[in-house]
Amino acid sequence: MKLESLALHHGYTSEETTKAAAVPIYQTTSYTFDDTQHGADLFDLKVSGNIYTRIMNPTTDVLEQRLAAMEGGVASLVVASGMAAITYAIQCICQIGDNILSTSQVYGGTYNLFAHTFPRQGIEVKMISSDDFDAFKKSIDDKTKAIFCETIGNPAGNIVDIQKLAEIAHKRGIPLIVDSTVATPFLCKPINFGADIIIHSLTKYIGGHGTSIGGVIIDSGKFDWVANKERFPMLNEPDPSYHGVVYTEALGAAAYIGRCRVVPLRNTGAAISPMNSFQILQGLETLGLRMERHCENTEKLADFLQNHEKISWVNYATLKDSPYYDVCQKITGGKASGIISFGIKGNDKVSSKEAGGKFIDALQMILRLVNIGDTKSLACHPASTTHRQLNENELAAAGVSADLIRISVGIENIEDILADVSQALEVV
Repeated sequence: MKLESLALHHGYTSEETTKAAAVPIYQTTSYTFDDTQHGADLFDLKVSGNIYTRIMNPTTDVLEQRLAAMEGGVASLVVASGMAAITYAIQCICQIGDNILSTSQVYGGTYNLFAHTFPRQGIEVKMISSDDFDAFKKSIDDKTKAIFCETIGNPAGNIVDIQKLAEIAHKRGIPLIVDSTVATPFLCKPINFGADIIIHSLTKYIGGHGTSIGGVIIDSGKFDWVANKERFPMLNEPDPSYHGVVYTEALGAAAYIGRCRVVPLRNTGAAISPMNSFQILQGLETLGLRMERHCENTEKLADFLQNHEKISWVNYATLKDSPYYDVCQKITGGKASGIISFGIKGNDKVSSKEAGGKFIDALQMILRLVNIGDTKSLACHPASTTHRQLNENELAAAGVSADLIRISVGIENIEDILADVSQALEVV
């Protein structure tokens, strides 16, 4: 099946007991064992099945199967948030003394996790500009465990050449982890460009309605953990915390995602609720249609802003003068999703930052909040919200200027979006 059909059908047929057409909500904490041996076999990973909803749930399982199929992965793990997904994806293969490399143009929460939280836990993160491939090559050492990037940076709007980063990573025996939240599988399937692990904040475009928080890690199943066993002992040596299991022997191609489930998720518990999994499944069904409208509306808004006398700059990768135009054609098929950033001209009386604040305050239909990917259009000033904790140098590295305004363009009628932006610009 193609993506649109997978989003509707994969991973579920009518439930045997009730013949329910929709995926049921299994609102339970626990699951019964047939006998003592059955319980032991489940805990030894000898048989598949449910143990406890902190680790797995039948409603969530359908979502996991569906997302893995859409991205072309071997399996996935759905957790309570996108940030939990990023944290677990890295904790699964890193320990004290290790490091990862990351593009510097990332979401503010990710930047804080990498710049402050992980270093306190003994994991160093080296931040590098997304197009400085020589720096990535030079920065890999014996303790480097992965390269991390976003397909489309939030809020910078940069599009990363995943293929080049994957080649650099694989030459040194490390995986490429890609947060593809903004692109979704409908604009880019990173595994096709060599990525090994995919992350989505399901809160955003996949859920799409601003009701439910969730995240997912998708394992391509293609990275050879055994060939690089000296770098990844946690996957190739007996795990004393889980009955001495060797994940590459017990789970084969799904060794990585299996360890994500039974170590970081099991031990720290960022489990998604079955209700949130159900809500996200509803959003996933219409993702393809929504992405078409998000892209169409954002392209029209970009053209409008680029020709407006009060706008000093516009960052959107489909514009011919964008530095990311060529890589947009290569990686995301000439589409750049629904995130656009721009600056408003200042003058002798009002700075560009102050002008941006006046613009945001004047919006009438577009909502002022920090989420992205909703059906509704959303606006924020990242330097004072999502990236507020970053200092001036960090803001510059993340591609967030003081005057940057970000709009997550929704699926409203484009004439209404343009009308609201126009009247707000008149106030400036």
